[in-house]
Amino acid sequence: MSQNQSASSFKTASEISKDGSFKRQTNRFVTPFGNEQGQLPVEKDRYRLIWCAACPWAHRTVIVRSILGLEDAISLGTVSPMRPRLEHVDWAFSLDTNEVDPVLNIQYLSEIYRKTDPDYTGRPTVPVMIDLETREVVNNDYFTLTNYFETVWSPFHKVGAPDLYPEHLRKDIDELNDIIFHDINNGVYKCGFANSQESYEAAFDALFARLDELEKRLSTKRFLHGDYITDSDVRLYTTLARFDAAYYNGFNTNRNLIREFPNLWGYARDLYQTPGFGDTTDFDAIKRHYHVSITINTDKSEVQILPKGPDLAVWNSEHNRHELSKKEEKFLVVSK
Repeated sequence: MSQNQSASSFKTASEISKDGSFKRQTNRFVTPFGNEQGQLPVEKDRYRLIWCAACPWAHRTVIVRSILGLEDAISLGTVSPMRPRLEHVDWAFSLDTNEVDPVLNIQYLSEIYRKTDPDYTGRPTVPVMIDLETREVVNNDYFTLTNYFETVWSPFHKVGAPDLYPEHLRKDIDELNDIIFHDINNGVYKCGFANSQESYEAAFDALFARLDELEKRLSTKRFLHGDYITDSDVRLYTTLARFDAAYYNGFNTNRNLIREFPNLWGYARDLYQTPGFGDTTDFDAIKRHYHVSITINTDKSEVQILPKGPDLAVWNSEHNRHELSKKEEKFLVVSK
C-alpha cells in the first residue's frame, strides 16, 4: 500500500462537513484531574504522558510540564512524527528500542485506546494521559490538560515554579484561549484540510484577521496578557513555531510568513529563547510530519521532498521584546 493510499483512508467523513469544512473530532476521555469524587487522582508516578514532537496540541503539554518541573511526577513517552503505513490512522513508537514503548509495551497508540474502549472509533490522539495502574487512557483533552498541570498538579511543581494561570487573569486567559483555538491553533488545520474553496477562504480570512489583531496587541505588550508568560502564550507559540516551516506551504496559509509580522516574530523568538520552549521545539520532527508523513486529506506523490529550511539561527537572533516591559524576568512567580 502506498502512502498516498493510506492517506486517503484517513479522509474521515466524520471530520469533513457537507460544506467541505474541517470539524475536529471531539475528545473522548475528558474526566478532570482533581481531588473530588469522580475525578482522576493527582499522584506522582501514576501517569504517563504520550506526545509527538510534531503535534502542537501535545507540544504545549510538554512545554508546561517542563516549565513547572513536572518531569519527576509524570513520565513521558514519545511517538514518531512519521505516521505508520496502516489501514487506519495511528501513531507508532518507532523511535524506541524494538519499536515498543518501554513502559506501556505497545507498538501503536491505538492499542491502548482499543484496550480502554473496544468500541472507540475515533483517531488515537496525542497528548494523552495513561493510567499506569489500569494501563488505560484516562484523559486526552488537549484543551484543558495544561490547565490541570498548572492548578491541581501544583503539589508537584518545582520550587519557584511560575504561575502560568494566575487566578486574577483566568477569565481573560480562557476567553483568549478560546479565540486562539478556533481561529489560529485549529484555524491552520481548517485551511489545510478544507474540502471546498469557500471553506478554505473563510478559514484563511479568519486566521489572518486574528493574527493581525495579535500583531497589534503585541505592539504594546511583551506577552499576550502583559509582562509575564501565561498559558495563552504557550498555546499561541506552538502554532507560530510551526507556521513558516509547515503551515505556510503545507496548509496554504500563505498570506504572510510569521517572520513578516514584526511583533509576532519578535514575540515568537522571545518565547523560543525561554527554557521550556525552544529546547522542546523539534523542527526536524515538525517538517517530517507535515511534509512527508501522512495527514488528513493530503494528495502527495510517491516522491516526497523534505524542505531544507528554515535557517534555525534566526530563532536565536535578538528580539528586544524586554523593552516593552522593562523587565528581564518572563514569569510571574508566586509563593505556594
